[in-house]
Amino acid sequence: MASLNKVVLLGNLTKDPEIKRSQNGVAVAKLRLAVNEQFRDRASGQLKEVACYVDVTVWDRQAETCGQYLQKGSQIIVDGRLTYDEWKTPSGEMRSRLGVRADRVQFLANTRRPDGAPPAPGAAPAPQAAQAAAPAAPRPQQPAAPVQ
Repeated sequence: MASLNKVVLLGNLTKDPEIKRSQNGVAVAKLRLAVNEQFRDRASGQLKEVACYVDVTVWDRQAETCGQYLQKGSQIIVDGRLTYDEWKTPSGEMRSRLGVRADRVQFLANTRRPDGAPPAPGAAPAPQAAQAAAPAAPRPQQPAAPVQ
């Protein structure tokens, strides 16, 4: 039997990313994402908004980039998969939680400058991480036209 575990979310961070290191030294970022849904209430006709909060885990270099460029309020797209965590509290109760393990995070707006400082009010957002890390390609020079 076939199965598929794929999630694509677009939302805003509810707090700054939390960056930690695993025992092997690999970066792990914890993101809290709010995904909003708007709908019109049939009874009252008023527009309502409901938020769904999702815990997202990002690993390795992508986690470091999230810590460098993202902050509370940043809008991102997360492409990943659902994870299921289960644990026992100190009082013996079983708890569980669904989360998302990000395979890819795309930055949309409200990102920090490459030096890590927040953007100035009214300033354009910093470039996306992939664009910021890639050096500009040199332009090919046009051959000179022959002189007659």
